[in-house]
Amino acid sequence: MSEAVMISAGDTAWLLVSAALVLLMVPGLALFYGGLVRGRSMLNTMMMSAAALAVVGVQWILFGYSLAFEPGGSLIGGLSWVGLSGIGLEPEPTYAATVPHFAFILFQAMFAGITVALISGAVVERMRFPAFLLFAVLWTTVVYDPLAHWVWGSGGWLGELGALDFAGGTVIHISAGTAAVVAALMLGPRRDYGRAALVPHNVPMTILGAGLLWFGWFGFNAGSALAAGELAALAFANTFAAPAAALVTWMAIDQLRTGRSTAVGAATGLVIGLVAVTPAAGFVTPLSALLIGVLAAGISYAVMELRGRVRIDDSLDVFACHGAAGITGAVLTGVFATTAVNPGGADGLLAGNAGLLGVQLIAVVATIGFVAVATGGVIVAVKAVMALRIPLDAEIEGIDLSEHGEEAYFGGELASLTGVGIGSSVVLPAGEVAASEVHVRDPSPEAA
Repeated sequence: MSEAVMISAGDTAWLLVSAALVLLMVPGLALFYGGLVRGRSMLNTMMMSAAALAVVGVQWILFGYSLAFEPGGSLIGGLSWVGLSGIGLEPEPTYAATVPHFAFILFQAMFAGITVALISGAVVERMRFPAFLLFAVLWTTVVYDPLAHWVWGSGGWLGELGALDFAGGTVIHISAGTAAVVAALMLGPRRDYGRAALVPHNVPMTILGAGLLWFGWFGFNAGSALAAGELAALAFANTFAAPAAALVTWMAIDQLRTGRSTAVGAATGLVIGLVAVTPAAGFVTPLSALLIGVLAAGISYAVMELRGRVRIDDSLDVFACHGAAGITGAVLTGVFATTAVNPGGADGLLAGNAGLLGVQLIAVVATIGFVAVATGGVIVAVKAVMALRIPLDAEIEGIDLSEHGEEAYFGGELASLTGVGIGSSVVLPAGEVAASEVHVRDPSPEAA
């Protein structure tokens, strides 16, 4: 069959659009994370998301894609595609037979970049920017690339075992959540952690970021069908159903426990639903996706409550949002998957195949174990060549000034500009920061 016949214009257009949608998730994540930190740390938080995509993108073209996707070994790919050598405009039938190989490569590059950006939420306000960039390159090479090969690469052992991961439950979310816990433990807590209320400085920004994440996630999940057809439509529907159910569930839990539904909680629930449905998006029905969203919201809420009682400063709850929800989604894929909607997948527990649930559990345990050990090694390597943390005086002043020489708001925190003093109520039982109590103070000398 000729190249002209093999390439589908519709499939190619859909994959290119999907890659652009996933790229949009990076500024979405930057806004989501940026609104959750203090104003003096917002620029650094956003820079870590943007820079992660750039440095990982360079790594991906130079050798990352070859390590992750070159067919061959069970643990890692080879090096024959280094620098995209030997790759042209024709399709690669092993992965996507109807689109140019470059379209598949760049679509996967977005996944690699956003995974490291997710991890940054655990180390905000204290990790030196050069150390994070080195961590990003080493972690992608040592952790992400082999894991992607295990699950998605031709010959990868988890894929050969039959593990299902439609768009990155294990490869992206469980790996990012696990790495976040390890990084938070090895880096240590922020100086104010447990001693002062660390409230979000811009909740509307976080809501906007969550909206952009949901928008981009349609490309993330539906694009993973790698074709414009029935499977993409199924994944698209499930990417709407699960986060909607998770958001409703989170608001209901908030309302029952505290008597109010917080905006930060709603945004968190939305993201949790997106994460949980990612491994299952192309293997389950929309009704199952609703159940996945409900269950993931409840489990992540409990995990966030537990995290609020320990001394692990996973600053933006990366594990609760991505690790716990990713584990939930991967396991529930083994429960709800059905060949009735995707003959190329497998039947799960409810369809009479308990074996798939066992395979999914193996994939989860293997991912957590490998990522935990390898991430620890990467952090030790980074620490051997440069300091990991900013000094104490820089942490007090604000990481934006110490690492970038810039401020998001001239003169420091937004409060100093507006004359508004920001206090906060107690931390919610779910480990989530309650909405700020804003007290307008009279700046005149008479008032003093």
